[in-house]
Amino acid sequence: MSTRIALTLGIVILAAAGCADPPREWLKVNQPYTTEDFRRDYAACTKKGELDEECMKGRGWVSLSPQRIEKAPEPVRTPQQKYK
Repeated sequence: MSTRIALTLGIVILAAAGCADPPREWLKVNQPYTTEDFRRDYAACTKKGELDEECMKGRGWVSLSPQRIEKAPEPVRTPQQKYK
């Protein structure tokens, strides 16, 4: 019984991990910076465990990882419409 619970729990954890967004990478373009600069700005822009991306951008950081944008559904074509 405990093996079955452990297996189910493992599957749930793996499924949840696959749904998480990948970590974002940040840099400053044409500006020198150190790891300490990044850590300071990251900590200052993190509120309630969530990173405020607008705060990071305001401090000159640019995200290398684009946000996941939901794609709009394709329009449904009717037989009367001509294809181009």
